[in-house]
Amino acid sequence: MIVWLAENLGTIIITIVLIALVAVIIRTMIRDKKMGRSTCGGSCASCKMCTACRQAVKK
Repeated sequence: MIVWLAENLGTIIITIVLIALVAVIIRTMIRDKKMGRSTCGGSCASCKMCTACRQAVKK
C-alpha cells in the first residue's frame, strides 16, 4: 500500500488540488446566487437566453 502511494503521490496531490479548486468555485457560485448576484457576462446581444434573464430581473 505504501509503495502504491509513493508511486502515485503526484497524481494524488494534483487530484486533491483540483477537487479543492472545484469546491471553492461551486461554493462561490452558490454564495453569489444567494446574494442575488448574476453570473451573466452582460453581453445580451450575443446571448440566446437574453429574454429569460430580463424576465428574472423584472420579477
